[in-house]
Amino acid sequence: MGILIAAAGSRGDIAPYTGLGAALRRAGYDVALATTDTFAPLVRDAGLEFRALPADPRLRGGGTGGRELMRTAAAFITELGQGFADAMADGTDLLLLSTTTAPLGWHLAEATGTPCLGVYLQPTAPTGDFPPVVTGSRSLGGPVNRVAGRFALGMADRVYAPAVAVLRRRLQLPPASASVTRRRRERANWPILHGFSTVLVPRPSDWRSGLEVVGNWWPHLDATVQLPAELEDFLRAGPRPVLVGFGSMAAGDGERLSEIAVRALRRAGLRGILQAGNAGLAADSDDILTIGDVPHAPLFPRLAAVVHHAGAGTSAAALRAAVPAVTVPVTADQPFWAGRLAALGAATDPIPFRSLTAERLADSLDRVVREVAYTRAAARAARHMKTEDGADRVIEAVQRRPGG
Repeated sequence: MGILIAAAGSRGDIAPYTGLGAALRRAGYDVALATTDTFAPLVRDAGLEFRALPADPRLRGGGTGGRELMRTAAAFITELGQGFADAMADGTDLLLLSTTTAPLGWHLAEATGTPCLGVYLQPTAPTGDFPPVVTGSRSLGGPVNRVAGRFALGMADRVYAPAVAVLRRRLQLPPASASVTRRRRERANWPILHGFSTVLVPRPSDWRSGLEVVGNWWPHLDATVQLPAELEDFLRAGPRPVLVGFGSMAAGDGERLSEIAVRALRRAGLRGILQAGNAGLAADSDDILTIGDVPHAPLFPRLAAVVHHAGAGTSAAALRAAVPAVTVPVTADQPFWAGRLAALGAATDPIPFRSLTAERLADSLDRVVREVAYTRAAARAARHMKTEDGADRVIEAVQRRPGG
């Protein structure tokens, strides 16, 4: 049975599917992962077939304002939709669609008769439990949260509308708007498996049938991987350090963020590791080391805390390692995950990116490292996450389907 996983976005939007794909391959399926060229090495390193999607994920790293975010998202989706059909090939028996690719993949499934499942990294269905994850706003109560959730879906339909129209013409399908197609899927209880932990987001009781929270899909990691020698030496040379990194966010802000990080670490009396990322963080001294791309799994358990942008993957990786966090959310769903970590007690209250100062960061670092309650909360969450096997739940869902 051939399975095609389609995902697009930044590294955090892709890496979890390498682990999911590798698990499906071990279960006996032929698995391809369609994403943008930037992540071809990640896909191939996991032993999966790579198929190219035509879009530049760097478009998502632009502004943080609502209108600018909508503009960059629309440009990204339009480019993605122009060549989405090319990723489909003979021998594809099942499509697994991410949050970003589902509104395009539905039309491909319709045209080819290929069954599909949702494999989402964010909760998108309206619920009274919390407002839409992309708004980053506080809960305003059940009815208002649900109305806001429906409004957010409508806004997403507007972003996808031009790409959907072009794709349906190319696939020789009759006209159908993005919103009409989405509502058809909802009425049919189209199944969506959400790859995050119930410790962060328990399944809302008012969700429709077919929506499940199954646990994280962890990025593929070669069992023989070792940390770079320079990093290993630094870790052994003194007390546990704090990692500061913003992943694919904050391009162009590297100098400002590096200065803030160094001043905060010194003020709090902590050793630090700066992960360069797209921002280009950099500073080196006896008590501060700069590193490049290093997998989270072998590094995070050896840290005192993590300062991060609260992307879904980094948030989950820190919890899995039982390490507390200071979050500095930048955009999109990051304020949502930052709030969830704080509500668990595994992170301090979020520091909005534009409000970040060395003094605020130092104060949060001092609290998260010195007060044991944060570490205990992270450890409780880690124990819960060990009881979940998100990849196995997806395999079970695939096996239950006819021909699975």
